[in-house]
Amino acid sequence: MEKVLKAFYKSSLITSFILLVLGILLIFESEATIISISYIIGGCLIAAGLTAIINFFRTKMKDSFSELNIVYGVVTATAGLLIIMNPQVIGSFIPIVIGIGIIINSAMKLQYAFELKNIHNKMWKTTMLISIISTLCGIILLFNPFAGAVILTKIIGGFIITYAILDIFSTYTIKKNVVTIKKTLENEVLEAEVVEEKQKKRK
Repeated sequence: MEKVLKAFYKSSLITSFILLVLGILLIFESEATIISISYIIGGCLIAAGLTAIINFFRTKMKDSFSELNIVYGVVTATAGLLIIMNPQVIGSFIPIVIGIGIIINSAMKLQYAFELKNIHNKMWKTTMLISIISTLCGIILLFNPFAGAVILTKIIGGFIITYAILDIFSTYTIKKNVVTIKKTLENEVLEAEVVEEKQKKRK
């Protein structure tokens, strides 16, 4: 359990710092950031598509699977080219993808807030409040009520920065209480085993 929590802490912290940098870039270098992301995504799709096409021609025995491979390759490579030719298009998908990620991550933090509550830790309220605010940021990004606004990208960047800062604080709080949560869970398991053992003896 402790290893899982520590792994979660590290990945969450790294993700938060990446989002923090992305948010700052979206505010101060909006167009350049979106274009760069579009080129990276487009390049990856083209590479994946070309790989599939090459594998199709390398395969001597043609079957239904290899035929799907060539279709996948052509479609993926074409999608990559379209994204590179129209880099602004990807900007409309950024809020959706990040919004979903934030909601999922916030839901996990909310679960840990309940764990803190179970062990009567005073920080559970703060952690829960941060999780709720973070979830709201994710929902706003997901449904994007600012569509068509001139400063849309900067607003998105602001929400991402807000979430990243709150998430770093929340993750730090969880890290401080990892050992306490672990001991509480171990005690609960031990108590359950003792009760089960007593029940067996009575039978």
